Amino acid sequence: MQVQLIRNATLLLKVAGKTLLVDPLLAPRFQYDPIPQTANTVRNPTVDLPFAATELPALLASLDAVLLTHTHLDHWDTVAQQQLPKDLPILCQPADTELLRTAGFTQVLPIDTQLEWEGIRVYRTSGQHGRGEIGRQMGTVSGFVVEAEGQRLYIAGDTIWCEEVEQALDLYHPNFIVVNAGAAQFLQGGAIVMTAADVAQVARHAPQASIYAVHLEAVNHCAEDRATTRAYLAQQGLTARVHVPADGEWLTLQPN
Repeated sequence: MQVQLIRNATLLLKVAGKTLLVDPLLAPRFQYDPIPQTANTVRNPTVDLPFAATELPALLASLDAVLLTHTHLDHWDTVAQQQLPKDLPILCQPADTELLRTAGFTQVLPIDTQLEWEGIRVYRTSGQHGRGEIGRQMGTVSGFVVEAEGQRLYIAGDTIWCEEVEQALDLYHPNFIVVNAGAAQFLQGGAIVMTAADVAQVARHAPQASIYAVHLEAVNHCAEDRATTRAYLAQQGLTARVHVPADGEWLTLQPN
């Protein structure tokens, strides 16, 4: 199992001889308006892809499927919708099935609880994309546990630390965990993805796992950057197990 962080929550996952793209945000830097009701007016994505635009067609042609946690723009952007082949399998949460089919994708594979696909077992998990009214407005989001080759990778998706994440950790005991950090938030309400403190909670609850904090320095409403996240984890004595990769970096999936 190999994983590359491309940018934000976009991952390239190679497992069991297949290549999956997770939560694609593929547009050039500054293509989209800033997320409204947030603290700055920087356009999104705030950084470019970690490779030349001319390399994107070859990447898309190499894919066997897309794994999609939800359809917010920074996880399923216009460029991805336009350029991905319409017959490419899209593994998704049931709530997004109709939207994806309406967009013309012909192999939409909703995962209610679990799915066996091409030698890979995928379990769907739940989360909370914020608390209270903000969380309700953000809609349904999911995470996924990908199991193959004797390993389990938990991609938590856009969620804060919550009971649903705790339950997923207790049920699946993943070797590796990818969490969306950055403390993204609006002008009102709390964080809608994990803060550095939330990432530390995950690490304490799953001492068997190596953890990777992504979703940093790519969208305008994130309040914590890589330096802030690393500094907090160092203060908590967790840097040996919690890694904050750079865009384009291949994650070293070695059990703790």
